[in-house]
Amino acid sequence: MSKSRITPSAAFAAIPVDDLGQGDRINIGVASILGHRPEVAGALGSLKAALTSTGTLPPRLVELVRLRIAFHNQCRSCMSVRYQSAIDDGLTEDLVCSLEQPADADDLTDAERSALRYADLFATNHLAIDETVYDDLRRHFTEDELVELGVHCAYMVGMGRLAATWSVTDDVPDAFRAASDSPLAPWDSEGVVASG
Repeated sequence: MSKSRITPSAAFAAIPVDDLGQGDRINIGVASILGHRPEVAGALGSLKAALTSTGTLPPRLVELVRLRIAFHNQCRSCMSVRYQSAIDDGLTEDLVCSLEQPADADDLTDAERSALRYADLFATNHLAIDETVYDDLRRHFTEDELVELGVHCAYMVGMGRLAATWSVTDDVPDAFRAASDSPLAPWDSEGVVASG
């Protein structure tokens, strides 16, 4: 079993995890580190809750974007999790495999391909996001949805990179524990389900 680079907060030691699924245990692992700063953890949780409870983007699209950004971040814990809301909205492992080459994937919608192009640029070369990228996005999304997509991407890039540096891999499937010098991808192995 690997160890995270930051010790989990003592406040999380009392949380029973035996009855939780593997995906939820992975998320608790990240949250337990954030527990060192409960005010910050609460604020981040409120942001995530607001995006989830008031968001208008389909959970499947948000999950595809999250997993593609997780690949760019090389966040092992992020890549290994699939959220139940996205599965309920049609996410499958075959669809996750489409993320390897999203521009060429037959099972992605045009809106998903556009959002994934934006996410790729956001994670790798944000200054290349220009009017042509936004013009393409506007073919599929309202201004409100563009703001929502952008905030999702900002959250995913920032928190995913932070989680990657913490190396929270205690509960990830073995396939996502491979040597850190070799890039992994969400489509390399089936993920585990987390609530949410």
